[in-house]
Amino acid sequence: MPQRHRDAYPAEFKRKLVALVLAGRSPEELADEFEPTAQSIRNWVKQSQLDSGDREDGLTSEERLEMARLRKRVKQLEMEREILSKAAAWFARESTDLPKRASDS
Repeated sequence: MPQRHRDAYPAEFKRKLVALVLAGRSPEELADEFEPTAQSIRNWVKQSQLDSGDREDGLTSEERLEMARLRKRVKQLEMEREILSKAAAWFARESTDLPKRASDS
């Protein structure tokens, strides 16, 4: 069965639910009242606390974005390296198959 993908919740919606949790409401209570799961709400609270510096047991949103950018760059560089390696091998093979020039004798 294909998994359904739901669009991300708006940032303002997440901020309001985080504020409600920080004000004393439980994620489970909010999950019953609104659509997100209690675990999603807990994750948003944790991320909010990481971003504000209240916690240090994970990556901030900025660090996550940088990590994703760096992973994408590494993947691109690995692909370029593979292409260059194959090109170098092809040119090496082609250069050994060429007949000797008369001036090389």
